[in-house]
Amino acid sequence: QVQLVESGGGSVQAGDSLRLSCAASGRTFNNYAMGWFRQAPGKEQEFVAAISRSGYNLDHADSVKGRFTISRDNAKNTVYLQMNSLKPEDTAAYYCAARFRSGASYLPQDYGYWGQGTQVTVSS
Repeated sequence: QVQLVESGGGSVQAGDSLRLSCAASGRTFNNYAMGWFRQAPGKEQEFVAAISRSGYNLDHADSVKGRFTISRDNAKNTVYLQMNSLKPEDTAAYYCAARFRSGASYLPQDYGYWGQGTQVTVSS
């Protein structure tokens, strides 16, 4: 079992940056591939980014490629999402998720553990 707690969300202007963090507790963090997903009101959940257990393999959604970067620090049991050049359409609740002893995935159903989410609001 792993527990996930996101932080770093907030209300910003278009063009600003935010860094989300997801702290994991419980079993060995480097046993888990990690992902970030988001969901805006009235919309389906959307894949944002994923990272392998080692941190060498990354995947980003086309909608955030070049603006967002996922990373992890296994010594700190934390995964990050650096978000630059934010747009109003990035407004959503952002969730981190963990996948035990498997590779990174863009499918939410592949993840067995989820955080409570952190809200990001971008105004124009």
